[in-house]
Amino acid sequence: MKRLLLALPLLAALSACEQLGIEDPAKVAAAKEADGKAIGSACRHAMRAIEDCYVLNPKAQKAAVYAGWREMDEYMRENKLEGVAPVVPRPGSKPKTDEDEPAAAEKAPEKAAEKASEKVADKGKTR
Repeated sequence: MKRLLLALPLLAALSACEQLGIEDPAKVAAAKEADGKAIGSACRHAMRAIEDCYVLNPKAQKAAVYAGWREMDEYMRENKLEGVAPVVPRPGSKPKTDEDEPAAAEKAPEKAAEKASEKVADKGKTR
C-alpha cells in the first residue's frame, strides 16, 4: 500500500513531461511526416519534379515528400488546375532570362577571334 502511494506522485510527475520540454517521439514523427507532405504538395503545385523537391529539401522524409507530391498531383488532375511557375531557381543553376541568350551569341564570335589571335601570337614567339 505504501508503495502504491509513493508511486502515484511519481506517475503524476512523469505524465507532465511535455511541460518539462521533453517531446513525445510519436508527436515529433507525426509533425515530420506532415511537414514532408506539405513540402511535397508545394513542390508539385510549383511544377517541380520530385527529384528537385528532394534536392531542395534534403532533411525532409522522402516518403512523406513523395506522398504529398502524389496527393497534390491527383488533386490537380481531378480539378484541372495548372501549377505555378517556381520563383526560386534550382541550386547550382543560373536562372535564364531572354537577355542572356543574345548576349552569349554575340560573345561567341569574339571569344573565337581572341583564341585565334592568341594562337597566331604563340606561333610567332616560338620562331
